[in-house]
Formats: sequence, C-alpha cells, structure tokens
Amino acid sequence: MRRHRDQVRMSTPDPTDVHPAWLPDEAWRAIGVRRILVCGEGALVDTVQAEVERAADRYGGTARRNPTEADLPPADLVLALTDALPPDSSPATEPGPPETLTATATATATAVATAIAQLGTATAQLGESLGVEGFALARHAGVTVVLADAPAGLLYGLFELVRLGEAAFGPTHPVRVHRPVMARRMLDHWDNVDVHPVMGQVERGYAGGSIFWQDGRPRGDVARVTAYARLLAACGINAVSVNNVNVHAIEARLLTERLDDVVDLADLLRPYAIRVHLAVTFAAPVVLGGLPTADPLDQAVRDWWAETTARVYARIPDFGGYLVKADSEGQPGPFSYGRDHADGANLLAEALAPYGGVVHWRAFVYNHRQDWRDRSTDRARAAYDHFAPLDGRFRDNVIVQVKHGPMDFQTREPVSPVIAAMPGTRLAVEFQVTQEYTGQQRHVCYLAPWWSEILRFAPWGDDGRTVADVAAGGGGLVAVSNVGDDRFWTGHPLAQANLYAFGRLCWNPRLRPQEVLDEWIDLTFAPDARVDPELLRRTLHEIMDDSWRTYERYTAPLGVGFMVRPGHHYGPDVDGYEYTPWGTYHFADRDGVGVDRTRATGTGFTGQYPPPWSELYESIDTCPDELLLFFHHVPYGHLLHSGSTVIQHIYDTHFEGVREVEAMCRRWEWLARLVDPAVHARVTERLAEQVRCAREWCDQVNAYFHRKSGIPDAHGRALH
Repeated sequence: MRRHRDQVRMSTPDPTDVHPAWLPDEAWRAIGVRRILVCGEGALVDTVQAEVERAADRYGGTARRNPTEADLPPADLVLALTDALPPDSSPATEPGPPETLTATATATATAVATAIAQLGTATAQLGESLGVEGFALARHAGVTVVLADAPAGLLYGLFELVRLGEAAFGPTHPVRVHRPVMARRMLDHWDNVDVHPVMGQVERGYAGGSIFWQDGRPRGDVARVTAYARLLAACGINAVSVNNVNVHAIEARLLTERLDDVVDLADLLRPYAIRVHLAVTFAAPVVLGGLPTADPLDQAVRDWWAETTARVYARIPDFGGYLVKADSEGQPGPFSYGRDHADGANLLAEALAPYGGVVHWRAFVYNHRQDWRDRSTDRARAAYDHFAPLDGRFRDNVIVQVKHGPMDFQTREPVSPVIAAMPGTRLAVEFQVTQEYTGQQRHVCYLAPWWSEILRFAPWGDDGRTVADVAAGGGGLVAVSNVGDDRFWTGHPLAQANLYAFGRLCWNPRLRPQEVLDEWIDLTFAPDARVDPELLRRTLHEIMDDSWRTYERYTAPLGVGFMVRPGHHYGPDVDGYEYTPWGTYHFADRDGVGVDRTRATGTGFTGQYPPPWSELYESIDTCPDELLLFFHHVPYGHLLHSGSTVIQHIYDTHFEGVREVEAMCRRWEWLARLVDPAVHARVTERLAEQVRCAREWCDQVNAYFHRKSGIPDAHGRALH
C-alpha cells in the first residue's frame, strides 16, 4: 500500500515542466489545511489517501486512514466507504457524546452518523443506491462528509471537493447525492505508435506528439501519464482508447506481441478508475494470426478472436474492450466477405462477452470515392442507410458509436438521424474535442455550448427524450482527445476548457456551459489577490462564451461545411473539396448555394428524421436559418428568418467574426497581470494567428460568393 501511495505522489510532474491545468496545487488548499479521515480499503481508496496526504503535507493538515479505535477521531473532513466506518458511527448506535471523547471527535461521529441516516433516506426516495461511481456529500456540525458505496465513488467525491474548494466547508447542508448520468465516459486517442508519414505521431492532433507513444515505442513518461489520469478523473472520464482508430501495422500488434505496452498503460491509468480500451483492425486474424480470412462467420476466425481476447484479459483483467473502424476510408471490414456490420461487431462481442468487455463499432461509414457530378449520392445519408436496417441485430455488448452529426464534426450540422433510428441498439454519441474543423487549437473555440445544444436536442419532438437520454441508456459519450506532449497539454491553454467540459457534461449533461467554464476558470487560474478576481472571470467569459459562434461567423455560413484546405483541414479553401471523391459539397453556382437534401427534390435525407424534424427540415419556410444551406439549395437573394438575404448574411457575419476575434485580443491584453506570463504569452501568440486566419477566411469567402453571385455588399465594403 505504501509503495502505491508513493508511486502516485512521485508520479505527479514538476509544475515547472508541465502546466497543471485544472489541478494546480492551489486547488488543493481547502482540503490540505484540514484534519482528514479516510475510511475504506482498495486500490482506489489508496489513491484517495495518497492525494489527501500530499495536500496535507503541503498545507499543514493531517490525513489519517482507517482508525482502529471504535470511535472516529476528530476530523474536519471524512471520506468513507459506507461499509468501512467504525461501528460507533452507525446511526443505530445513537451517537451520543461519550465522556471519553473530545468535543471535536463527538462532532465527527455525529456528522458521519447524520450523513449516513440522510443518505439512507435519500436513496430510499430515489429508489436506488449510489452505485459504483456515485457519492454523497454532506456537512454537519463543522464536519464535511463524503460517503460512497464503492471506491470509485470516493475518488469522484474527492474531486468534487477540489472543485468546491472552501465552499465545501461552509454552512451546514444535508446529503446531496451525485451520480454520473453516463456510465461510460470515454476518450479516443488517435495516437500512432509509430510516426505516420502523413498524419504524424497523432492523427488530427494539435498539441504535439503522443503522451503514450514515441517513434514506434512506448514513450515511458510515467509522470506525464499519471498526471493525465488525475486530470481525467477530476473531470469524470473513466475510459480511454490508447491508439488510433486507423490501425496501422505496428498499432495492430498491440493486441498480441506488443500487449505488454498496453499493460503498462493500464497499470498507470487504473489508480484513477480509468479502463483501457484498444483500437483493433478487423483484419487482425489475417494480419496477426496468419489465417487466410477474417470472415466473421468462419469458425477459425471466431476461435482466433476468442483465444486472443482471453490472453488480453489474462494480462489486463479490467480491460474495457475493442474499438473498431471498419469498411470506412480504406479500413478493412466485413463487407469484404459479403457480411454486414452486425456480423462483424457480433464476432468481437462474442469474444469479449465472457469478461464483461464491449466493442465500440463506429458508424462512420460512407462512400469516399463518389463521383462529384452525382448529386444523388449523399454522404450525410450514409450512416443511417448502413446501420438503421440492422437495429436489433447487435449483441448487448456492442455499442454502435455514432458521430453527433451526419457528416464529420463540421462547425454546424444537424444531429445525426441515426441517434433516433436504432432503439434496439446501444448507441454512444461521439464528439470531437480535438479541434479538427474548429480552429485546430490555434483558435479559441469553447465547444461546450455546442455540445450542450446537441445533448438537449429532442429527436422525437415533445416527448421529452433527448440525445443525452439516448446516450445514457446505451453506450454513453465518447470524444476524440485533444491532448499531446505540449507543455500546456492542448497547445492552446484555453483549449483545456474543452477537455474539462466534455468530462463534466458526460457526468451531468444538464450542466450549463457557463457554469462549467466557471469551474474550469476557478480551478485553473489563481489571480493576483491585489486585483479584482472577477475581472479575470468576466473577461474569460467574454472571450470564450460565444467563441464557437464567432468561429462559425468567419468560417462556415448557414450549415455549409468543408470549405477547408484538403488534407490538413486548416484555413479557407471554398472549393477545396467541391470536386473531390469525398462527397462534401456546397453546390454554389451563379444562381444560389446549398445542398438539396429534401424528399421532394433532393437526396431524401430529411426523411431519415422522425417527425417533427422531418417536416421542419423539409420546408424551406421552417428550416432553421443556421442549417438552411445544409438542407436546401436557395438563391442568394433568399430572405432568412433574420430578415437578411443569404448573400448579405454571408458578408455581414464574416466581417462580424473578424471584429469579434480582434475584440478577443484586446480583452486578453487586459489579463497580463492576472495570469501566468507563460500562459499569457502562448495565448497571445495563438490569438494573433486567429486574427490573421479569420481575416483570410473573411476575404476568401466573401470574394468567392461575390464573384459567384455578382451581388455587391449592401454596406459598400471591399470584398476583394
């Protein structure tokens, strides 16, 4: 136990080398000055003990573990498993003040007993227990009490105290029960073990190299991975896939002869309740096993997967499962054998089932070799067309992983109709924290308002069920990670807020994005006490709250996407993908712009939605302005609900977006005295690039549509 605690403590990186993000030492002060009592056993309780010991050592408090005496010693903070408390703390013992106890010890025992009694009442009213990850928080008689039924809940309860700071030790309050809405809260790393000749060490990574891998080998940075695990646990993430969904030759071997590398990562992540998952190639029986086929109905193939999976679990008993990208963008899959995605997914699910593992099977499947002249083939339709007919055929431990929109994480697109189309299948909704199409972590773009909009979307209209409800009842939420070996984790220090917010919205999708940002600000920044701290918070909100819509204004108008430079996807190229096989079109011509996806005259995509959305999107009169060009091809003079014409909206929003980025720069300058100079310098550098790029977007998009339409700007501005 001592060795484990020392490992956790020693693995915390030197803050001068790596930015502490939302877990700086100062965030632990409120806990560290207290007398702390930890009650319970298990590896995760060891982690809790190590964390509070470290805080107490730094700030002068004390941290005790599992008192042997019958009565609780004096404490200001108790973190306890409900089955690990001394007998005299039970409410059945009528915790009166024994004469042998001090007043503070009596207060501790009374507070714990009161919390247990209130917890019993609360869970009875809720009709369920705290579960394996839930916890209860109460304050009574000057003592703060965190109770959990299982060790993971105690760990999450500790990080709730970190979030609350001194507020956790304020006025008395009864038990408050906290349970995650999503059982699985997962990050997919698109990290390559070896450096890919095109995509580098991390595909779509904008913060340096991988924290796991380097030049074909494990990176071996124990401190960095441990620090990452702490950050993820502190915002609620409990699962990580450690390699790219595009599985290359070396990455494929992580399943077999390179399994030791995965074991080592699992050992580092496990102390923070994070389970490891592995992206595998569907062709593994051929590539690794020497079989002549990977046909999912072939018995030899089934046996190979069963034996291989058994070896994985023999080394990693809490292994989470497999992640598969199949028959997509050149990756192998069941189509090669005349089988469908249910056949392929069920093959792996069968191998994982004896161990409680799951297979995440991505629904990102489409024709990426289409003829640009063919307007009947619609990439937006593809996931629904492939997967909706298979509903009900997947095994219980298959999770179909669906991108939140029908395309590819564009700046604005509708919610994917697949989310409403498969009630008999477990679905996970996938987001992209790495900012592939939202500025690549060179631009400020706080994504939580967008994600919150998606999670609150009601696919069936007024029946009350939301995207969050579908995910919570199925496979949870998954996102592509945005971290790398950059000193600031995410390249742009303000992009840390996106990773934090994703974890928090997984835990509770009803959280308001603004309050999540408040949490992140208060944890991450320690303003100079001589200056009004509200200036920092207010200014960061002014910069970040509307930054996603600011990005939309100077890039993608009214639901148009993919006007980016092919390959790296950074910067404007209005026709960059227009005549390629990828199927990502805006169909701008001299008469108008937009894609006709209606049932009446277009691709029929609107028919994939249930009412009322199928009708609302079908009609040009009711389609929301922000999605108009996603669903309709309209003349440039078409009048929007806003009162502007389409062409004038394009001009106005692009100029407006540039002005808003310029205002961000001025606001950030005000904070020079309030934030770490290194953070201020990095953000200043990134904002300068954002201004440059926003102006480029404005000039190119406005000039393009001016030349197409021949319509001048109503305000007489130069359109280049």
